[in-house]
Amino acid sequence: MVPRRDEIPTRSIAALQARQATGDLQVLTAADYRALVARVGLAQAARQTDVVVAADTLLTDQGALLLALGPCDPPIRLREVQIGGVAAQVAGSSSELLLPLGCSPTDAARRSGGHVLAELLAGGTVSLSGLGEPTALQPRLELSGAVGLPQCGVARLLLHRAIVENGIVAVSTADGLLRTPYGPLLGPLASALYSCGGAGSIGLTMPGLSLLGPGSPVLVGGGIGWVQGAGSGHNPSARRQPSGHATVPGVCAAVAVDVEQLSTGAVRPCFIEGHGAALLIAIAAPVPLLDATVAAQAAAQPEDLQAPVLDLAVPRRIKPQLAAVTYGQLARGQLTLQGTAVRCAPAHSPRLAAAAAQQLCERLRSGAFPLLQPAMALSRRPGLVPLDP
Repeated sequence: MVPRRDEIPTRSIAALQARQATGDLQVLTAADYRALVARVGLAQAARQTDVVVAADTLLTDQGALLLALGPCDPPIRLREVQIGGVAAQVAGSSSELLLPLGCSPTDAARRSGGHVLAELLAGGTVSLSGLGEPTALQPRLELSGAVGLPQCGVARLLLHRAIVENGIVAVSTADGLLRTPYGPLLGPLASALYSCGGAGSIGLTMPGLSLLGPGSPVLVGGGIGWVQGAGSGHNPSARRQPSGHATVPGVCAAVAVDVEQLSTGAVRPCFIEGHGAALLIAIAAPVPLLDATVAAQAAAQPEDLQAPVLDLAVPRRIKPQLAAVTYGQLARGQLTLQGTAVRCAPAHSPRLAAAAAQQLCERLRSGAFPLLQPAMALSRRPGLVPLDP
């Protein structure tokens, strides 16, 4: 029986903040909340839960490491720089550097800003070499040495597409091996990789990322990061189920986190054959159960949620959609496409996401993580704008 809306409590952020201050905040992971709903019903579960915690593991090269180096004597206006063997872009002032999280698939060193970040977080130093553009006030021509985090006035991880509403299931109809950003695919239709965690993910626990916006805190790599606004590929007009859940990648948010907030070992750089470097990092977010709509959406089961199956063998902007499958099917490890059994696996880490969710639950209960209203909602302007018709 579907509960009446008036059977589910309505809460305010202020009321939840007060409960958190007294140590009475009731927090569950998304998985535990769904299990509670199955056991006692939606209305009772919503009365027993103040906040649900959802989590994703992000595998991405859409981001950068920002390092602001301290001054040297004599001063230098840096123009060509390498840090830890990774070419950096000079951004803004003469010593603000951006190191991309990605690199070319043919890069012999197989290194990116993610590798530099991991080494700095571990307490190490990385090599620095740079050429300067001489000016009257910045006459130095060359700079070399080693830097660690103490020499960086600002060290910040920028994730341009950090939280994404839903994902895709990648397959290939081509013969042989296809290298993709998600990992290798065997074809025709011999394997599949899915990019979203499904019912426990942030975007499918909180459709439309409705409770996130600029100024919202999220747990990133064990530290407190902040939503900056809409992310790359933001698609607020995505197709949706009647429940409000997106059936394709939809709304997305950009996030920034100071490196000093990150936990050692939480940042995992990697290299994907045929694509290049990337970074694996877990992100968790609180979903306050403010009303009946939020409570019902967070209770959606894997069998209720869908992802599109896209053929990545077609090198076009719009990939053919071969089917739509439920996350319940994906969790079982096998799909049936065009009469063919296809083995599937996650292109992320469910274990790291689950650990991040538990960590955020503990911090919310102890008051070590803030519950805040966003300064404003995420933009409704699409960020997925093609270069050509």
